[in-house]
Amino acid sequence: MPLLVKEKPPLSNYTQHDLLYKELIHTFFAEFLAVFFPDVHKNIDFHRIKPLSEEMHTDITKGKTHRLDIVIETILKGTDVVVIVHIEPQSYQQAHFSERMYHYFSMLYNKYRKPIIPIAVLSHDANWEENCYTMAFDFLPVLTFNYLTLHLKKQNWRDYIRSNNPVAAALLSEMGYSKEERVQVKKEFLRMITRMELNPAKQRMIYGFFESYLKLTEDEEEQLMTEINKLPEADKVLELTISYEEKGKEIGKEIGKEIGKKEGELIGVKKVAVEMLKEKTDLAFIAKVTQLDIEEIKQLKRQYKI
Repeated sequence: MPLLVKEKPPLSNYTQHDLLYKELIHTFFAEFLAVFFPDVHKNIDFHRIKPLSEEMHTDITKGKTHRLDIVIETILKGTDVVVIVHIEPQSYQQAHFSERMYHYFSMLYNKYRKPIIPIAVLSHDANWEENCYTMAFDFLPVLTFNYLTLHLKKQNWRDYIRSNNPVAAALLSEMGYSKEERVQVKKEFLRMITRMELNPAKQRMIYGFFESYLKLTEDEEEQLMTEINKLPEADKVLELTISYEEKGKEIGKEIGKEIGKKEGELIGVKKVAVEMLKEKTDLAFIAKVTQLDIEEIKQLKRQYKI
């Protein structure tokens, strides 16, 4: 039986955020630790990796479940000590987040009885400084639970642009930058993935993640093209962007045909629903085609001001 814990309802974009981070970090687990948590990375044996994600669930609201998506079993380098790494992406501020991290830790430890490395990846704008949960009385300190944190908005994107790390490239889109820097951020992102030796599937994943969090306007895209044309590697970068535009159209068609078959296609399903809304399609028909709830469709309509 899955382990359950009550949790306040997340923001409407939580599912998409959760899926994107799950795919990124599961695919580039070693790279994620290498760039953001080097002390953890140097102590992990990456030849002994076992995802445990499918075994942990959280009861979010009535009748709904949510996986603790990034739970990975491994061993400490040079030993037989089994450890569990739990990475929790958090896209919104929550007053009792540290307590929730402790709840997750407790559930994992009660089930597996293994040492746990807890990591929180925060992508909201709040000035969150906590990294521990304590329980104490005036007469007795009962508990101090510590966890590692990565607060992306506090990261300077320029510190990572010389890296060949695919996770650093993807997460540029979630780091601290001003509105005026948006074009520069995408330009440097494109330069990064152009010089990386990734297979096409992994390149598409990185590009798709970035675009989900930093989508330029038409004017900004024109400015970007002007900037790219000045680069010594302009031909490679332009070839890459054109390739992704064409691949994006193909993926959109495939997702439209395969609606509702897998959870990971939720993002594409919503895109299809938005396009149908723009065509003034009846809500009931959109619900039938996409298998989204009417309320979800109405929310998309409000969100995109259609």
